[in-house]
Amino acid sequence: MAIRIGDEAPDFTAETTEGTIRFHEWIGDGWAILFSHPKDFTPVCTTELGYMAGLKSEFDKRNCKIIGLSIDPVSDHKKWAKDIEDVQGHALNYPLIGDADLKVAQLYDMIHPNALTKKEGRTAVDNQTVRSVFVVGPDKKIKLMLTYPMSTGRNFDEVLRVLDSIQLTAKHKVATPVNWKRGEDVIIVPAVSDEEAKQKYPAGWKAPKPYLRIVPQPK
Repeated sequence: MAIRIGDEAPDFTAETTEGTIRFHEWIGDGWAILFSHPKDFTPVCTTELGYMAGLKSEFDKRNCKIIGLSIDPVSDHKKWAKDIEDVQGHALNYPLIGDADLKVAQLYDMIHPNALTKKEGRTAVDNQTVRSVFVVGPDKKIKLMLTYPMSTGRNFDEVLRVLDSIQLTAKHKVATPVNWKRGEDVIIVPAVSDEEAKQKYPAGWKAPKPYLRIVPQPK
């Protein structure tokens, strides 16, 4: 089943490096980021997992949990964790799902059906599309989807930036412009009339075009 933005994130029960979890229950009433990997002991993923461990405190501030996934058993994950800490200087401080049976990868439509014919001796290349990032909101719906090629390390600073935008726009009737960062000006969404906007923004707004109304970020 294809997964799209706005769909409910499929729930699942899985073994992780921090014990068994049920995904929706584990998320609770906050936000979550699920990011996946095609194989343990792969170079790009090693750098990514360690970097995310270093960023965890920033996600904590935003009431957002982090959970990883890799197409190998949890026993391998625990061995890999030592390499991750050696390379990046940050120990894993969030759970890593063991998905050796590809259950979650298939549930989230991360792996092409044609890639499932090989049952034994799978490599990262067999699982190469399992390089996705999902942001899930408190309503358990998918807010963001990104999929990267194996040769390109993911930009998790960008994921943090997008989370800031998603959380802001969930509370206020605004959108964020290109390359926006927290604290910068935002755009009043078209669904808000000028009359309604005057009530919310009595100081007015900049409008280089009638449909482009720019205001300071709401507090």
